[in-house]
Amino acid sequence: MVEKVIPLADHRYASAVPIIPADLTAPIGSLRDQLARPLRDLRISVTDRCNFRCSYCMPKAVFDPRYDFLPHSSLLSFEEITRLARLFVAHGVHKIRLTGGEPLLRKGLDQLVHRLSELRTPEGQAVDLTLTTNASLLAKKAQALRDAGLQRITISLDALDDAVFRRMNDMDFPVAEVLKGIEAAERAGLGPIKVNMVVKRGTNDHEILPMAAHFRRTKVVLRFIEYMDVGATNGWRMDEVLPSAEMIARINAAYPLEALQANDSGETAQRWRYRDGAGEIGVISSVTQAFCRDCNRARLSTEGKLFLCLFATHGHDLRALLRGGAGDLEIASAIGLVWQQRGDRYSELRAAGNDTATGADGSGPRRVEMHYIGG
Repeated sequence: MVEKVIPLADHRYASAVPIIPADLTAPIGSLRDQLARPLRDLRISVTDRCNFRCSYCMPKAVFDPRYDFLPHSSLLSFEEITRLARLFVAHGVHKIRLTGGEPLLRKGLDQLVHRLSELRTPEGQAVDLTLTTNASLLAKKAQALRDAGLQRITISLDALDDAVFRRMNDMDFPVAEVLKGIEAAERAGLGPIKVNMVVKRGTNDHEILPMAAHFRRTKVVLRFIEYMDVGATNGWRMDEVLPSAEMIARINAAYPLEALQANDSGETAQRWRYRDGAGEIGVISSVTQAFCRDCNRARLSTEGKLFLCLFATHGHDLRALLRGGAGDLEIASAIGLVWQQRGDRYSELRAAGNDTATGADGSGPRRVEMHYIGG
C-alpha cells in the first residue's frame, strides 16, 4: 500500500496523510515493523524553537531572527498530544520523551506532563516519562515538572569550560546556569539524571576528560555522543567525528573502565562503569556503530507529523487525522499500518556506503532537522 506524498503547507518537509485501513484493528501492544522491531519509545517534540544556536543542530547562520518557525496554531495542543500518546501506549510504547527544540520554552509544559503521567500501558504500568533539555530554564522549572509527574531528565552539556560552552551554544549562555539546573533537578528528585555531551573533533573533544572528572562520584550518568549528520544545515563532515572507541580509550587511560550489559533491548548507549566504583558513563555510537536493527523509536513532531527515523525525509501527518474528525480506532489503525510498513535503517545503509536514497549526498529529498523532531 503506497502513500501519496504531498508538500506540507506550513513547513518545509514532505508529508503524507496516513491511510486508514478498511479493516480497523484495536491496538494490542505488540506492533512489529518489517524488521520485527517493536514500537516501545515515543519522542514528542513540543516546540521547534530553541534559545540556543548550537552549530551541530541549529546554526545561527540558518536559524537567524528571520527564520520562519511554526505558528502556534500549527502546534498540537496538549489535548491532541495526549490523545495521540494514549494510542501509541496502547500499541506498546512504554517510554515517552518530551523534546524540542527546547521543550521548556513551551508554556504550561507541566500541564502536559501531568496529563501524560496518568497514561497506563496495557499491563497497567505507568509510562516511563522523561524529558531532554538544555537546562537553561531548568532551575526555575524542575520542581514543578517533578510535582506534575516527570520521572527523569536528560540534560545537554557539551563542555565545562565556559568559553568553549558559550561558543558552542552561540548565545553566550554560561555553563554555570546549566550546572544550577542540574542541581535543581537533583533537589527535585528527578533521576537518574543523564548528561549528554555531543563530541565534535577539534571543537570540544579536549573537554572529554574534564567532563568525566566532574561527574565521577556523582549520581549523574554522563554520555558521550558522536557528532551526527542530522538534517542538512549543520555542515557535517566525517573528519569531525570522534569515534566512540577513541572516546572510551581516552577515558580508560585516565580512569579505567569495564563494559556493562545494556539495560533494555533497543538502548542506544553502550554502558561502561569505572572500575573504582566511581559511577557509570555511556557512549552513543550513532555514526561508527549503527544500531538500526534494534531501533524501537518513533518521533512525533510539534505539529503532529510522525517520523520513523531520525534521518527521515518525510513524515506521516497524524494532525490531519486528528483535525479531520477521525476516531481513536481509525487513528490507531493508521498508526499501526505505518509502523508495520516501516523498514528504515539509514545508519546501516550509510555504513555500507549506500546513503544516496536518503538525501545524504545533497541530491535527494531533504532530511528532517534535529530541532524539529528532537534527538
